[in-house]
Formats: sequence, C-alpha cells, structure tokens
Amino acid sequence: MNGASLLLVDDDVDLLRLLSMRLVAAGYRVSTAETVQSALAQLAVMTPQLVISDVRLPDGDGLALYEEIRARLPALPVILLTAHGTIPDAVDATSRGVFGYLTKPFDSKVLLDKVRQALLVSAATPEAGDDAWRSEIVSRSSAMTELLTEARLIAASDASVLVRGESGSGKELLARAIHKASPRAARPFVAVNCGAIPEALLESELFGHVKGAFTGAVNHHRGLFQTADGGTLFLDEIGDMPLALQVKLLRVLQERAIRPVGSSESLPIDVRILSATHRDLDAAMAAGEFREDLYYRLNVVALTLPPLAARREDIPLLANHLLQRLAEKYAKRLNGFAPDALEALSTAAWPGNVRQLFNAIEQVCALCTASIVPLALVQRALRQPSAEVLSYAEAKRRFELDYLTRLLKLTDGNVADAAKLADRNRTEFYRLLQKHALTPALFRGDGVAE
Repeated sequence: MNGASLLLVDDDVDLLRLLSMRLVAAGYRVSTAETVQSALAQLAVMTPQLVISDVRLPDGDGLALYEEIRARLPALPVILLTAHGTIPDAVDATSRGVFGYLTKPFDSKVLLDKVRQALLVSAATPEAGDDAWRSEIVSRSSAMTELLTEARLIAASDASVLVRGESGSGKELLARAIHKASPRAARPFVAVNCGAIPEALLESELFGHVKGAFTGAVNHHRGLFQTADGGTLFLDEIGDMPLALQVKLLRVLQERAIRPVGSSESLPIDVRILSATHRDLDAAMAAGEFREDLYYRLNVVALTLPPLAARREDIPLLANHLLQRLAEKYAKRLNGFAPDALEALSTAAWPGNVRQLFNAIEQVCALCTASIVPLALVQRALRQPSAEVLSYAEAKRRFELDYLTRLLKLTDGNVADAAKLADRNRTEFYRLLQKHALTPALFRGDGVAE
C-alpha cells in the first residue's frame, strides 16, 4: 500500500500540513493544493492515485472539483472532507460516484483506513496487484497513467474492450496487459490480425474446419477461438474484417459457440474478446462497411491509446529502455544517448508511433560503435523516404532517364545495341538521348563516340 501518490486539497494550511505529515509517515507520497484551480493545474501534469479534498474551497468547492476530475480521470477515486454543515452535500456526492467522505474532526486511523480502502478498490497499489501485468508498457505520462488505471479496472471484468489508436501505438501490448491483469491470465492469449489473413482463410483460422470441408482440408483444424478457450482472443484491425465474417462473428458472440467450417455441430466456447482498430468505425458504419450491432458488442468499453507525439515525456524513457533491450540483442555495451541525440528523438514527429521509435533505436544500435549514441546516427535513423507525389510528366521523365542510362551502361555506350534492346530505331533513340542530354561516349571505355 505504501508508496501511492496522493493529492490533498484544503485551504486550511495547518490542517493541510497535519494531514500531509500523517500520510507521509504512513509511507505515502503527498502533493498539496489550496484551491480548485491549483489542484486542476497539478492534475494536468501528474496523476495521483487518490484525491482527498475539502468540500469548501476559496474558489469553488470539492464537489465542483470532483466533477472536473470525473470528466478528466473517471477512474481516479476521491474522498471528501466535510464539516457538519456540509454532510448532506457529501452524502449526495457519494451517490454520484465519490468514493466516500470523512467528517471533521476525524481520527488518524479512520483516515488511513479510508485511504487504504480507496486505493484497493481502484486497483492502483501493489497490494491490489503489482505492475508485472503492464511491464511491457514503459510510460510515465499522465495520459498513459490514467489509461492504464482504467485498463486495470476493466481487466477484472469479462467485458469486451475495443482499443483505438494509430498504427504502431501499442494496441496489442495494451491488450496483452489487460489479459495479464485479468482472472484469465493463466489461460491462452491469442492474437490475430484480421487484415493480414485472406478472406477465404480467415473463417477457417477463427472457427476451424473439419476434414474434407474444402479442397486441401486433409485434417481437422482447431480454430483460434478453440485455441483461446478459457483465455482471451485479440482481434487486431477488426475494422478490416469482411462483412460476411462480421455476421458470423456476431453470432458467435451472441451464442457463445462456434461452428467449424464444414461441420453441422456447434461447439461451446469461453473466450473474452478484445479488439483493436486504427480505422474510424463510425465512418465505416455510415459507409455500410461495418455492422452496427457488432460494433456495440465489441465496444462495451473503449480505450484510446494516445499517439507517441502526444506523450513526449515518455520518449526519453522509451528510447533508453529500447536501447538497453536491443543492446543485449546485438551484444553491445551502450550507455545511452548524447544529450542532443535524445533531444532530436524527443522532438521528432513520429507518425509511426512506438513501432517507428523501435525501428529507429534498432538502427542506431546496430550501427553504433561508441558507448554513447551520437546525434548523427539518430538523425540518420530519423530520415524518412520522400513522400512527394510527382506529376505524370516528371515521373515519365525520371523513368526515361533511368531506363536510357541503364541501357547505355549495359551496352557500353553502343547506340545501335541499346536501340535494338529498346525496340526503337537509331534515329528515335538518338532523339531520346538528346532530350535527356545523355552522351553515349561517357559510357564507352575508349571515350570515343560512334
């Protein structure tokens, strides 16, 4: 329980100091604020595991602060401190989701018990489960902290979860973390990319098939639903699933049973469904490309991963973590990044998110010959292929120049042979060479033109 971070909000400086001393002595990390605005400012840059606030504050009240917290951080528990006259307000607040309230004056033991209960319920402390479930996710940003808190709460249920986020943002890692934190952790976690398997094979991959179901089906095949039985099935890029299969998936989710391809019998299954997409499913539904009834089956709870550019405070942490992992892979001793190299990583655009960062770190790790990664290697890894769109005329010009150059190299500058390979007469071929200012003699060993 010790080590959890708490935010205390009270305009009574003496009480604030006393509460801080008691909580710090109990092993908690404590931040303080005296107004609603200062509390909200702190919540913008850090996410505590519990907020304890007085109901009466100079620029508002604890109830207004609670509503702001619930809008921003719905999983963050709040305890209200109340004088006798504000007890009805506090009782009303508990019906709206406030974890609880304490009436002033209160005993230290009562306070500590209430804090411990709130932290246990929020599943945010070591006693509620250590961080092994999310060990693959490296982050210290407030946005990710809140997301992981919600994921930890959701993991305890069997609700279907839809993970949204840009490509490369770590959707499968989050799905694995939810599985590890769930009661199904000891059972299989099976992931399938719905967009990577041809439509003709996807049904068999998901539901299995019986021997003789189609040409080439020489044996019975257990599908991924059966493989994941008792555990979790992660359907990545669910937005790319063909409509015909969406209907069959919906039936499976409704009946909790599958029917292998070619079989007349249904088999019961016990699988939790997690899914992910980078597509706009609302737009896909409007276009008739995704079933609305399936969407609501999958989207019982939605989690959205922020892009890497929206959590830049995580980039140095991630970069050093990946560097150490990859240094082991390449058997190198790398101690970190030069300051300007780390700054370049922290300020880059990262359209490919964490996956792109991993690839960049792997490149610098493979090429680095010093113990500290220099800026030059990072800059090289950050260079992206040109994304320019050429006009038809320019694309044609570049193709012709490259094509003629390769022909002249191949024939050592012999125009007659080059024209023959191009299936053009010499006059037309010479015209093309003049158009591109190519001199055949430059490609001849003797330097003499024909």
